[in-house]
Amino acid sequence: MKVNTIDYMQATHDLALTVQQRADGQYVWLMMAATEPVAGSDALYYRPACSAVAAQATYSSAFSIGVAELMRVAAAGSVAAN
Repeated sequence: MKVNTIDYMQATHDLALTVQQRADGQYVWLMMAATEPVAGSDALYYRPACSAVAAQATYSSAFSIGVAELMRVAAAGSVAAN
C-alpha cells in the first residue's frame, strides 16, 4: 500500500486516525501524530503524519484501510522497541 508519509515512527504511542471527505464519494484516511506538549496545557496537538494516496468510495472503507495502516505502524514500532 502506498501512503503519503512524514516521519511518524517515533510517535507510535500518540497517533490519531480520522477520515476526510474530499468530494462526494471520495474519502481518505489521515493519520496524525501528537506534537510536543505545550507547557502548562493539558491539550494535545496533532500534525498530519501520513495519508492515503487513493480515495475510497465510502467512509467505512477508508477507515478500515486507515486502521490497517495504524496497526502496521504499531507493529513496526513494537518490533523496533524490542
